[in-house]
Amino acid sequence: MTNLRQLLGSNIKIYRNACGISQSKLAEWVDTATNYISAIEAGRRFPSVEVLEKIAFALKIDTPELFSTKNVRLFATRRDLEEQIWLNIGQNLSNYISKSVSDLKKHKINEKI
Repeated sequence: MTNLRQLLGSNIKIYRNACGISQSKLAEWVDTATNYISAIEAGRRFPSVEVLEKIAFALKIDTPELFSTKNVRLFATRRDLEEQIWLNIGQNLSNYISKSVSDLKKHKINEKI
């Protein structure tokens, strides 16, 4: 079971990033301190209902969406896919470079003969 503070913090961060909003901008809109938003996102603090409503309003979502588990699962799946893609790109690039270097060496050896 996911810790409620962590779930809330993760969702706020996901929605905030999706909106392209910095923590400081969100804090400004919610009329609170940036380090308070940071603590909420890190799961160290749990805001009042009033602050939750302001955050939801600033992020243009309904307050209950801040507690939805679907966003965290989708984000985790997306992050895992992105990581796998980058690993594959890195491996393919490494293989391409190795083959190119090998081909160059063969070509230079053939030129000397």
